[in-house]
Amino acid sequence: MRGVIFDAFGTLVQIHEGRHPFRQILKLGIEQGRRPRADDAKVLMTNPWGLAEAARQLGITIKPGILETIQDQLDAELELISAYPDGLEAVSLLQEAGFKVAVCSNLAQPYAAAIERLYPSLDGYSYSFEAGVVKPDFKIYQDACTKLALQPVMVDMVGDSQRCDQAGPTEFGMRGWYLDRVGESSLKDLESFAKMLVAMS
Repeated sequence: MRGVIFDAFGTLVQIHEGRHPFRQILKLGIEQGRRPRADDAKVLMTNPWGLAEAARQLGITIKPGILETIQDQLDAELELISAYPDGLEAVSLLQEAGFKVAVCSNLAQPYAAAIERLYPSLDGYSYSFEAGVVKPDFKIYQDACTKLALQPVMVDMVGDSQRCDQAGPTEFGMRGWYLDRVGESSLKDLESFAKMLVAMS
């Protein structure tokens, strides 16, 4: 039994019109005199917070009407997130060939719903807001492998970050792959990647 772990955004799914709702909350904090912190993004991605809870935890006050507007923008953004066609095809090919498939992603809690809406049949979902760490921390890779019930040596990981989806997984003991859809990398699409793994199995 082998497994494949995919990154999410930029790999399996794409945002067409980013509204950046969490960034809007941080900007409101600046207006209220809160100094931005270097780890703000990491904090938002390693805690299971929606918009209101994130604002509360960061000490930012948001009037109900403004919060409702930002929430509506987030909901609209989530609705517009779509799956890459080659991502859907790759997952289907791998699962038909008997591979276990998971996703491993650095993201804020509300975005998980879009991934599971578009890829409801995966064997595991590993998110930074649940693991409490972000890639390339080994803990999140271990979480994904545990959800697949596979040792790292039996797992390939692919994504659009050389650091988080190729180098990090390789150092952890998996086989990491860098997806570069527009560059000169040899790996440009997920369907070809899936067919290669099936042929190698």
